[in-house]
Amino acid sequence: MERVDRLTLQQLRYFLAVAEARHFTRAAEQTRVAQPSLSKQIHSLETELGAPLFSRARGNITLTPAGEALVP
Repeated sequence: MERVDRLTLQQLRYFLAVAEARHFTRAAEQTRVAQPSLSKQIHSLETELGAPLFSRARGNITLTPAGEALVP
């Protein structure tokens, strides 16, 4: 159970980094994780929540309504 709680907090940390940076590579650099790992964790979080959190258009990352609801 402890592993799941820590993983969820890590996913939220990555989510907030992407939400602030509006860029996956910059968020990965800020959180000191490889970009593919960060993307995988965001995808897992989106799957768990059942909704996309970001709208991904070439060079333009924006929050979806579900993403907006998750930001404190």
